Amino acid sequence: MESSMEIGQTSPEVRRVVVITGAGQGLGRAYALMFGARNHPVVAMDLNEVAVNAVASEIREAGGECLPLVVDVGNANAVEEAVRRVEEHYGRVDVLVNNAAIFSTLEMRPFEEIPLDEWSRVLHVNVTGTFLMTRAISPLMRRQKWGRVINVSSAAALMGRPDYLHYTTSKAAIIGMTRSMARELGLDGITVNAVLPGATDTGIPRQTVTPAQKQAQIAMRCIQREANVDDLTGTIAFLASDESRFISGQSFVVDGGLVFL
Repeated sequence: MESSMEIGQTSPEVRRVVVITGAGQGLGRAYALMFGARNHPVVAMDLNEVAVNAVASEIREAGGECLPLVVDVGNANAVEEAVRRVEEHYGRVDVLVNNAAIFSTLEMRPFEEIPLDEWSRVLHVNVTGTFLMTRAISPLMRRQKWGRVINVSSAAALMGRPDYLHYTTSKAAIIGMTRSMARELGLDGITVNAVLPGATDTGIPRQTVTPAQKQAQIAMRCIQREANVDDLTGTIAFLASDESRFISGQSFVVDGGLVFL
């Protein structure tokens, strides 16, 4: 019988190759550092070369292993090449965290005022990027009959949040995508789940949210404090682990009890 382990960890001898997109900052960075600290090889992908190399350095300095790759997840050729490099380097991918998204740079505005090119760009990166990454990596997971796909959606998809229609739409699409992917990949031992963070202090400046708006949202939570990145890493770790083996197609809201699913 296996000995009891900390939730979110696999057996000590098991090292999973973890691919994380949008790993250069914010929540993606936190996920990368967490997996690196747990002795899992991390493939950190980001469009920002300086940022992703900095994350890789942090992981290595702490004794972990990281392969940084500069990747535009919305570019099919770039995604295929990146996955080829990962397969060449590690021979497999065990966990995929689809985290890359456009959000912090978006200006809050009524949907009638969203430029079409901005709408298209958000949907392309947030939705198509998730599709392209999973499409490229799923054959490796199917081959080994084991895999964990974790798609990062947002609690905004359940709130009907105003003035971010393109972002909210993209994150709602991720929930539907997660459910369909779970149906298609389950027979090969691959689970697919979504994590829906609420507003979280990631250290990324956001000029569009006032202190008053932030405090109003905190006041509506069951747990009335600001969320930080460490509040998300445990859920991600659990869904990447053996302990989550019979959970698939589900959406996990991590927002301190603001939205109930």
